[in-house]
Amino acid sequence: MKKILVPTDFSEQAENALKVAAQLAKKHNCEIHLLHIIEIPMHKVDALSSYNNLPEAVYFMKLAHKQFEELKAKEYLKGLVIHEHVDLHEIFKGIFQTCKKYSIDLVVMGSNGVSGLREMLIGSNTEKVVRTSETPVLVIKNSHDKFNVNDFVFASDFKDESKSSYKKAIDFAKVLDAKIHLLMVNTPNKFITSAKANKRMNKFVEEFKFSNYVTNIYNDLSIEKGIMNFSKSINADLIGMSTHGRQGISHFFNGSISEDLVNHAKRPVITFKV
Repeated sequence: MKKILVPTDFSEQAENALKVAAQLAKKHNCEIHLLHIIEIPMHKVDALSSYNNLPEAVYFMKLAHKQFEELKAKEYLKGLVIHEHVDLHEIFKGIFQTCKKYSIDLVVMGSNGVSGLREMLIGSNTEKVVRTSETPVLVIKNSHDKFNVNDFVFASDFKDESKSSYKKAIDFAKVLDAKIHLLMVNTPNKFITSAKANKRMNKFVEEFKFSNYVTNIYNDLSIEKGIMNFSKSINADLIGMSTHGRQGISHFFNGSISEDLVNHAKRPVITFKV
């Protein structure tokens, strides 16, 4: 992990994410890329003109750069390599393109729940960023003076299509020196016996050379509640899960699970694209 992207609207929630990113950057010698997205309706932009000729763009870009200078002067960012970017895109497109252009390893975003960042993490933007990002997305819900991850819950249905995201979770756990708690949630509508669940989980992990994990089967009324209640029961520091674009993962993360967790979980959540 060498490059961390922090999208910001200069709110308190975005700064919570930046503080976590700064801690990770200092521990692992990473660079931080700050990104501010200016959302200007595209019908206002002449296809043949430069964005710089648009008065609104000029004003907001100058304002953003001024706010960047104030932000970069913060004590917790001293000694770090900080890059600033201002872009005119839809939020999820701007994040996607910045990740691709600069080979970003991790996106760290702030949210305070359903109300979230009004310009960053609500409604369809949450789904588009969290569920479609090719880069792992870490969503920070609160202020963390010390962001230490000892216990990392990775929830899955443990089918083969989730193996690529679990590999990413392992890599992240190694960086943080965290123990992974593999979690399968059993619900009344999608119930399987403990014997079958254990067999599936054991087969799932057998090809990975990673031993710092335990397996868990947890019964609850819904997958979302099961993940949150289990995580609370072990006082987990982080919740991780797979995402699969717009289609979700068959029989498990179908549609809204990742978005619901980002909105409702009180703990940090990280998502890995399959």
